[in-house]
Amino acid sequence: MAFTINQLLKLSVKYLPAITAIITVLSLPVQAATFLVNERALLGGNDEVDWGSLGKVFNPSAPDFSVFLPNSFFATSQGGLGLDVNITPTNNPQITPPFIFQTLPPPGIRTNFAQGDFILFGGINPTGFQPLPPGSPDPRTQGNGGPLSISFAQPVYGAGTQIAVDISNLEVETFINAFDSSNNLLGSFSVLSTSSLALDNSAVFLGVRSDTPNISRLVFSSSNPEYGLAINKVSIVAAPEPTFTLAILAFGISGAVLKLRQRSSPNNC
Repeated sequence: MAFTINQLLKLSVKYLPAITAIITVLSLPVQAATFLVNERALLGGNDEVDWGSLGKVFNPSAPDFSVFLPNSFFATSQGGLGLDVNITPTNNPQITPPFIFQTLPPPGIRTNFAQGDFILFGGINPTGFQPLPPGSPDPRTQGNGGPLSISFAQPVYGAGTQIAVDISNLEVETFINAFDSSNNLLGSFSVLSTSSLALDNSAVFLGVRSDTPNISRLVFSSSNPEYGLAINKVSIVAAPEPTFTLAILAFGISGAVLKLRQRSSPNNC
């Protein structure tokens, strides 16, 4: 026998406490596991921020200082997620504000990111604007390697980027710290790496992943803050809207309850 609308409504009311209890239990906070990810593909990102999207790219061959960035600015991911970026100001007046450049062969700027990548850079002494020909030694130009933080408008499951320090042939330690919305430290990780001018995409990937969407802020830094800190695009594992997820869950549980009720009814025909 098929259920009438009134019977369905009665069942919904009858099983509403059970459905509510299940949703409440599933949505309760749990102790999350947070871990380091050192390969972009393993992060499993579903969103990203490419710094070229800001539309301000510094050209060392024709410097335009109007494209310099403030130390704090706002960006939006391809999926529409808002990000607040903060680069700690340097106390060295000779170092420029932050800027974005595209890593390219001379007369462009060579790095060990992939050719064509747009790089967010903390700042540098202007003498470092002169592109070097292949084979030239690293001049070890001073720059701003102060901590760089990225805050997400909505907590995410994970995020990461390739990172490099503007100094070749010197092993440095780069760090990533993850915080939740209450500024509690979720995890702190570091890796050792050596930068170069090889344009070979060897810049180390530094990311953090959690089993719940609780990452609200990431902070990148290095053991040599006297040299500029650089990152390329940020990959993000964005979380779905929680209300939408719970609505789907409630609908699914309701359907399952009704199907079980139908199967168990002795008058079912």
